[in-house]
Formats: sequence, C-alpha cells, structure tokens
Amino acid sequence: MPVLITAVVPGQTQAGYDATMAVLRPLLEQAKGFVAYGAGMSAEGWRVFEIWDTQQAATTFFAKDIHPNLPPGVTPQRTCLELHSLVVQPQEHRRA
Repeated sequence: MPVLITAVVPGQTQAGYDATMAVLRPLLEQAKGFVAYGAGMSAEGWRVFEIWDTQQAATTFFAKDIHPNLPPGVTPQRTCLELHSLVVQPQEHRRA
C-alpha cells in the first residue's frame, strides 16, 4: 500500500538542505519503491514529503541513505500515513 512520509526538520537551513540533496537526489531517483518527493521551508522548519510504494521501502531508504547523510544535530520528525488512494498523472500528460 502506498504511503506518504512527512518530516519536519528543525534547524535545517536551505544551504544544509541543498548540500544534503546534492548527495541524496541521485540515490532517491534510483530507489526501489520511490514515487515522489518535495520540500520547502515552513514555520516549523524544513518540511519534506515523500511518497513510496510501501512503508518498508521508505524505512529502508531512510536508514540506508538519508540518516547517514544528515548534518550533525539534524533530526527529522517523521510521520507515515497509509494512503487509501494515489493518483499520478501519466508522464505524457504533464506540462513542462
């Protein structure tokens, strides 16, 4: 069942986020079970969302690839929601 992972990362800066994503983006794009990703600054800190095919795929990626690449002292506050439905627009219908 697909899941939505959300995380708030207090103390993360845009520079820290950008440096982390320079390492993680290629890994994320190749990760088994990865569907979508987005992030931006919020009042609580850097906010991230991920959609995965399964919670296990998300957990495995976090443990193997995200956690070891986080800057010292940065600890995401993660939540997981099992999705009842997920609709993804086919690539050929997306606008550039």
